[in-house]
Amino acid sequence: MTQTTIDTILFVVNPISGGKDKKDYQDAIEKYFAPLPHNIELFLLDDKNNAQNLERHIEKLKPQVVVAVGGDGTVTMVAKQIVGKDIILGILPAGSANGMARELNIPENIEEALKIIENGRVKEMDVLKINNLLCLHLSDIGLNARLVKYFEDGNRRGKLGYAKVALRVLFRTQNIRVIIETKDSEITRDAFMVVLANASKYGTGAVINPTGDLYDGLFEVVIIRQLSIITLIKMWLRPKTLNPKKIEVVQAKAVRIQTHRKVHFQVDGEYIGKVHTISAKVLPAHLKILLPEDV
Repeated sequence: MTQTTIDTILFVVNPISGGKDKKDYQDAIEKYFAPLPHNIELFLLDDKNNAQNLERHIEKLKPQVVVAVGGDGTVTMVAKQIVGKDIILGILPAGSANGMARELNIPENIEEALKIIENGRVKEMDVLKINNLLCLHLSDIGLNARLVKYFEDGNRRGKLGYAKVALRVLFRTQNIRVIIETKDSEITRDAFMVVLANASKYGTGAVINPTGDLYDGLFEVVIIRQLSIITLIKMWLRPKTLNPKKIEVVQAKAVRIQTHRKVHFQVDGEYIGKVHTISAKVLPAHLKILLPEDV
């Protein structure tokens, strides 16, 4: 992990992330960096061609740091534009789900997060490639992916909204028969859900992968065999580590998962659709990120 001298910083602002007005964030950014020598530019996302427009803007500006101002969806979208490049990702948490920021110990307080953008340390983290999609954090099939779909469809917000949808989903969820193949083994299991975990916890703080390490060149396949209604509610409302007796963890550099029927699939909080097969591999040290100095 190294320190870096930063001259040009591009802030990519999602105006509707988390349902909040981002004017306060824009004002805070401009005020914070006004007395500093950095070249600051803001790029506001809209509903059209965000990825293509951002890619062109990054190529034109050539910033050393690109900061995602939003939630996990914004972070992933920005990361896709700079992964594997000599550009550093910064995060200013401003969404309804800030799982990646929580994982990296980046505070939601605006000024404290901006201090990290100015003075943070750079580290190279792993990312996952799952069915040719970039995954920074967590992907899963089964119960939670279905929950993400229902949550999006119902336009609910907050933990209470999540809990209500969780009950609806749990009553309708059936076990999945999965075949999990790694370089060294093949196992068949019945599970409520299977998580491909680069990180350790969901945005709510629920710890799904206690051994998760973003920098070890590996990821974990977390097989959740049992999940009661009470456990699910506690998982979202009072986050803690799941009972190790009800989960199984397989560590891998690459994996192929087949299911006996099509199942719901999500990546970093974005519902993708139903799948029958998943192929995943780790891309070690593939994304430069800004972290607090003491991490």
